[in-house]
Amino acid sequence: MKKIFLIILLFSSSIYAQNSDFDSRVKEGIKQIYNIKFTEAEKTFRSVIADYPQHPAGRFFIAMIDWWKILLDPDNESYDEIFFQKLEDVIYQCDQLLDKNPKDVDALFFKGGSIGFRGRLRAFRESWLKAADDGREALPIVEEAASLDPNNMDVQLGFGIYNYYAAVIPNENPLIKPLMIFFPDGDKEKGIQQLKNTAFNGKFAKYEARYFLMTLYYRYENNSIIADDYAKLLQEDFPDNPVFEKWRGRIAVRRGDYFLADSVFRNVLLKADKNYVGYNRPNTLREAAYYVGNNLKNNGQLDSAKVFFERCIVESQKIDEEGEESGFQVNAYLYLAQMAETLNKKEEAIRLYEKILSIRDYGKSHSVAENSLKNLKKN
Repeated sequence: MKKIFLIILLFSSSIYAQNSDFDSRVKEGIKQIYNIKFTEAEKTFRSVIADYPQHPAGRFFIAMIDWWKILLDPDNESYDEIFFQKLEDVIYQCDQLLDKNPKDVDALFFKGGSIGFRGRLRAFRESWLKAADDGREALPIVEEAASLDPNNMDVQLGFGIYNYYAAVIPNENPLIKPLMIFFPDGDKEKGIQQLKNTAFNGKFAKYEARYFLMTLYYRYENNSIIADDYAKLLQEDFPDNPVFEKWRGRIAVRRGDYFLADSVFRNVLLKADKNYVGYNRPNTLREAAYYVGNNLKNNGQLDSAKVFFERCIVESQKIDEEGEESGFQVNAYLYLAQMAETLNKKEEAIRLYEKILSIRDYGKSHSVAENSLKNLKKN
């Protein structure tokens, strides 16, 4: 009897050790992704696949590497199909596991998560109907996982994202509203609470929940104070993640904390100069240069501001399409023109205002340029 008990104890210890090893390796790989250490993360999750081939986590998080490549360079859609294909691989593996055991919690969770992230990219690309359909498909799968493992806080991420989006997006996009009668109703407050449950109690999904909460408080809830709470948590955990760092800076701008914004965006440019991974993307550089230049302009340091606004324009032109110039580019030209006018550089101001009239009208930029040109040419 003692021998049997000892064998059971040793077997249980072995199972616990495997689970502990699995959890620690997955958590380490997740941190590597958020730290933008993609090569290391891929090695970690390849080893997870090798040692735990029946578990879908390894393949799922390898797909998450591509998700973060997309977030680093959102104007580049070249990773989209690769990401979709990797998610399909996860879904296929989960379906095989569910054929053998329909109550496989891990298979349900990662299948639902894969469909959910497919929907997130579709929402990111403003393919709202397909995104909503993915949400509708993922929801019962995640609900089944939650019913089988009610203590799993990671599943709350999927519930939270669906509940929030389903409540908010139809109001933001009126054309979608009639179609939502075919989908379960959303609940914004419930969605926020579910996301918070994951953000502070989740095992694998807490950082993603914090990221989502940061963006929704900024974009939809118009609460930059709470958005900054999550941005600060993320930046403290992952100080060299350019996405988190940019968000900290832009939230600071909205809060009117221009000292912090200037510090953050100067740090972004410094890391870009030092070739930190992910910091040399044009979309990152133009935003950082714009806000540093704007702070210098507001402090009367016009010569220095000019350098940064010109850099903003150069980076913007790498990714802006003709006729669809970004607000960063238009405003940079406008500020350069106004600064030239302030410094009595009439010809330069005229040239810049005329340039503004040749690009997209943004925030009444054409009206400002036309009125300024009338005054300059009158004198």
